[in-house]
Amino acid sequence: MRMPQVVRAEYCDTYRIRVTFSDGAAGVVDFGPWLTGRVFEPLHDVAAFQQFFIDGGTVAWPNGADIAPETLHQAVLAATAAPPHPQRRP
Repeated sequence: MRMPQVVRAEYCDTYRIRVTFSDGAAGVVDFGPWLTGRVFEPLHDVAAFQQFFIDGGTVAWPNGADIAPETLHQAVLAATAAPPHPQRRP
Protein backbone atom coordinates (compact mmCIF):
# COMPACT_ATOMS: atom_id res chain seq x y z
CA MET A 1 0.00 0.00 0.00
CA ARG A 2 1.35 3.40 -0.98
CA MET A 3 1.67 6.10 1.68
CA PRO A 4 -0.68 9.05 1.10
CA GLN A 5 1.03 12.11 -0.34
CA VAL A 6 0.44 15.78 0.40
CA VAL A 7 -1.53 17.23 -2.52
CA ARG A 8 -2.36 20.65 -1.06
CA ALA A 9 -0.83 22.91 1.58
CA GLU A 10 -2.21 26.25 2.74
CA TYR A 11 -0.64 28.61 5.24
CA CYS A 12 -2.81 29.30 8.30
CA ASP A 13 -0.75 31.27 10.82
CA THR A 14 2.63 31.32 12.59
CA TYR A 15 3.91 27.74 12.03
CA ARG A 16 0.59 26.13 11.11
CA ILE A 17 -0.25 24.74 7.67
CA ARG A 18 -3.45 23.05 6.53
CA VAL A 19 -2.44 19.94 4.59
CA THR A 20 -4.58 17.71 2.39
CA PHE A 21 -3.51 14.20 1.43
CA SER A 22 -4.17 12.05 -1.61
CA ASP A 23 -6.42 9.79 0.53
CA GLY A 24 -8.65 12.75 1.50
CA ALA A 25 -7.29 13.19 5.03
CA ALA A 26 -6.89 16.88 5.84
CA GLY A 27 -6.15 19.04 8.83
CA VAL A 28 -4.09 21.83 10.30
CA VAL A 29 -0.63 20.81 11.44
CA ASP A 30 1.48 22.85 13.87
CA PHE A 31 5.04 22.55 12.58
CA GLY A 32 6.46 24.53 15.52
CA PRO A 33 7.55 21.49 17.57
CA TRP A 34 9.51 20.12 14.58
CA LEU A 35 11.49 23.30 13.93
CA THR A 36 14.61 22.16 15.77
CA GLY A 37 18.08 21.55 14.43
CA ARG A 38 20.28 23.38 11.97
CA VAL A 39 18.18 22.85 8.82
CA PHE A 40 15.02 24.13 10.52
CA GLU A 41 16.62 27.14 12.27
CA PRO A 42 15.99 29.56 9.36
CA LEU A 43 12.29 28.65 9.45
CA HIS A 44 11.85 30.31 12.85
CA ASP A 45 11.51 33.46 10.72
CA VAL A 46 7.82 33.27 9.80
CA ALA A 47 8.52 34.88 6.39
CA ALA A 48 10.96 32.04 5.61
CA PHE A 49 8.51 29.46 6.97
CA GLN A 50 5.84 30.76 4.58
CA GLN A 51 8.02 29.89 1.57
CA PHE A 52 7.01 26.22 1.80
CA PHE A 53 5.95 24.21 -1.24
CA ILE A 54 4.98 20.62 -2.02
CA ASP A 55 7.83 18.41 -3.19
CA GLY A 56 7.98 14.63 -3.27
CA GLY A 57 4.54 14.37 -1.69
CA THR A 58 5.36 16.42 1.37
CA VAL A 59 5.86 19.98 2.61
CA ALA A 60 9.36 21.32 1.91
CA TRP A 61 11.32 24.59 1.97
CA PRO A 62 13.92 26.11 -0.35
CA ASN A 63 16.75 25.42 2.15
CA GLY A 64 16.17 21.65 1.85
CA ALA A 65 14.12 21.20 5.02
CA ASP A 66 11.10 18.92 4.89
CA ILE A 67 8.95 16.75 7.13
CA ALA A 68 8.28 13.13 6.18
CA PRO A 69 4.80 12.71 4.69
CA GLU A 70 4.03 9.81 7.04
CA THR A 71 4.77 12.07 10.01
CA LEU A 72 2.37 14.72 8.70
CA HIS A 73 -0.27 12.11 7.90
CA GLN A 74 -0.07 10.69 11.43
CA ALA A 75 -0.38 14.20 12.87
CA VAL A 76 -3.52 14.86 10.82
CA LEU A 77 -5.08 11.52 11.76
CA ALA A 78 -4.27 12.04 15.44
CA ALA A 79 -5.81 15.52 15.42
CA THR A 80 -9.00 14.36 13.72
CA ALA A 81 -9.30 11.32 16.03
CA ALA A 82 -8.99 13.37 19.22
CA PRO A 83 -12.17 13.15 21.26
CA PRO A 84 -14.17 16.35 21.58
CA HIS A 85 -13.83 18.33 24.78
CA PRO A 86 -16.33 17.13 27.38
CA GLN A 87 -19.27 19.43 27.79
CA ARG A 88 -20.07 20.80 31.18
CA ARG A 89 -23.36 19.81 32.62
CA PRO A 90 -25.52 22.46 34.25
